[in-house]
Amino acid sequence: MSTQVLLIVHAEIPDEADRASFDEWYDRHMPDALRAFGALRGWRTWSRTVPSKHTAFYEFSSLAAANAAMQSPGTEFDATWHGRATRTRDVVEVVQRLQNSD
Repeated sequence: MSTQVLLIVHAEIPDEADRASFDEWYDRHMPDALRAFGALRGWRTWSRTVPSKHTAFYEFSSLAAANAAMQSPGTEFDATWHGRATRTRDVVEVVQRLQNSD
């Protein structure tokens, strides 16, 4: 099995009034981030248990590539959402993957 590494970007959008514009902005931002990071693929989610929580996932084939992306400054996010959204990042490596055989 090849290595799968994810850069996970959590964003907290506390003001419900900002969520639609954040969603529209991220819809435009994600393809650019995917290219800039050199990620294999990306996807994003809104939590159904904590409605203010947005998470984006960027998949890489190596830990080095994910760590390089982790070091990007994120200036576009900060310039657009400073004071209205908080962001944290994490890099995780998949160590086990199962598939239901049913």
